[in-house]
Order: sequence, then structure tokens, then C-alpha cells
Amino acid sequence: MNTMINEQNHEHEYRATLQSAALSYMQRHQAEHLGNDQQLFTRTVSHLQASLEVPVYLAEILTGLAYVDLRSSADQQRLDLRNSTESVAVLFDQTSGKSFAIPVALIFQHLFDASGQRQKAPFN
Repeated sequence: MNTMINEQNHEHEYRATLQSAALSYMQRHQAEHLGNDQQLFTRTVSHLQASLEVPVYLAEILTGLAYVDLRSSADQQRLDLRNSTESVAVLFDQTSGKSFAIPVALIFQHLFDASGQRQKAPFN
């Protein structure tokens, strides 16, 4: 039983290390592929295969996970789903560390209700 748990830990560490390598590669080379994420993705998969001898299927999975990390780290302003409720949206800015609780009714008031007050063109 301990052998199986130990093997699972090694596999998890292996995958985490390779995913980290993929993310590092993407961060270093993303400026070379502005506007062409598919090319960056393909190049990262090739890098994992050639440099680290990762099988294609695993390289694609790990590159996909690394890509999600790459894109999510670029956006530092987030909706805090864990602390938001149906009536209050909590926004979090990672760069400043500040959180803002905004009543959903206020969002409706500013976005939806205000748009209803616009002049509408008459129908003929």
C-alpha cells in the first residue's frame, strides 16, 4: 500500500515539474508568438518532447494546464467566487491586495436600469 502511495506521489511530482517547465517555457517565449497562441502551444509541446522526452499525449495535457496558468496569471483582477453570494459580488485585485464587495442590485442599477433610460428610436 505504501509503495502505491509513494508511486502516486512521484507521478504527481513528475507531472507538476513538467507542467512548471512548460509554463516557464511559455513565459520565456510568449513574446515571440504574440497573437498566435496555437503556435506557442505547439512549440511548447515540441520542447517537452524533444528536451525532456515527454510522450506526446502527456506533453499536450501538461502544456494545456500550463497555458491556463499562463493566461490566468496575466489577469490580476478577479471575481472572488468563494466569498461572493447571490446578492454580493466580491472583486479582488491581486496587485494591490484589495477586495471590494459590490451589491448585485447596484450592478443592475448601473448597467441594466441605466440602459433602459436611454432614448429609443420610435418604430414607424
